[in-house]
Amino acid sequence: MSSAFDDFELKGHKLENRFVVAPMTRTSADKKGKPTELMGEYYERFAKGGWSMIISEGVYTDQQASQGYENQPGITDAPQTDAWKEIVERVHKHDCKFIMQLMHAGAQFQHNEYTDTPIAPSEVKPKGEPLDLYGKTDGWPEVKAMDETDFDAVMNGFVGAVNRAKEAGFDGVELHAANGYLLNEFLSDYFNQRPDQWGGEMAKRMHFLELVVKAAKSAAGDDFIVGVRLSQITVTDSDYQWPEGEDAMIKVVKAMEKAGVDYIHTTDTDVMRKPFKGGSNKSLGDIVQEFSDIPLIVNGGISEKNYEHVAAHYPNALLAMAKTSLANPDFPIRIKSSEPIRQLDFAMLQPTATLENEWKWRDENDAHIELD
Repeated sequence: MSSAFDDFELKGHKLENRFVVAPMTRTSADKKGKPTELMGEYYERFAKGGWSMIISEGVYTDQQASQGYENQPGITDAPQTDAWKEIVERVHKHDCKFIMQLMHAGAQFQHNEYTDTPIAPSEVKPKGEPLDLYGKTDGWPEVKAMDETDFDAVMNGFVGAVNRAKEAGFDGVELHAANGYLLNEFLSDYFNQRPDQWGGEMAKRMHFLELVVKAAKSAAGDDFIVGVRLSQITVTDSDYQWPEGEDAMIKVVKAMEKAGVDYIHTTDTDVMRKPFKGGSNKSLGDIVQEFSDIPLIVNGGISEKNYEHVAAHYPNALLAMAKTSLANPDFPIRIKSSEPIRQLDFAMLQPTATLENEWKWRDENDAHIELD
């Protein structure tokens, strides 16, 4: 049996294998961000299917500017939190760990129930066009550069969300600092053009993320996992690279280790891609393995064809899968029993589909054929 089926320990939590369901945008909460019965069925199906851990879709953190998509779930009040409790219980019933991904949309903002104005490091709109998959909108709205009041609101939102995720029974949270959302925007010299202490070289650009991690860790306590997801690329710009190349990633990884993160989750168009400027021969995951002792989650194009190679290349890593998990919610069981692995049919992603007709699942990367 492949080493992908080895036990794995993450901050005292024993995982039965190294297979993780990657976070995937779904937009199937109700209008007020309250999780639904369909979401419970969705997550429980993976838990039944033999995955050791599930990372939720991106969940918004405050009732101000963090929501990015219509029908995105939140963790901002008692009704939302109570609805999540029921889903967590369904997942835990099958001995599966459950991590909530906490997300602030930043400039990548297509719908918000609480405001019409996105906030971001600078008055910079995302490249490309909004994703029709998450609701048609006429271009990106004008962006407000964050002031100190906004910094406080964002920080309070993340800390409050950590506390509510604990109350809901999750095993931990993942801070979404990838794919072009707010925390990732601070790391970017495209989105972050600030002339103050929050912008400039990477040491300054990453400072707000450091503070959010430290605050989240303080709120989490000893037994609650706090991870962070990192990427250079964004939802609408799969070519973006940090100008400092490999050195930027080294700085971020070392800062995350010092801040106390319990894992780093890297995501890219391909898990083995060498994405850095300057001729580096390392992937995002390679940097984490070489320059830290932090447990790693890798994501990007992992399937039945390459998971054994990926598991061997990243021996201290969990394997997060999106497209493959959508088509095969019981992937670990299928692999163990040598059952055929299904390929994703994009018809599964249509809003008219039902659970009986496979899926109503939606993955932000599916829109760009950059699945996982």
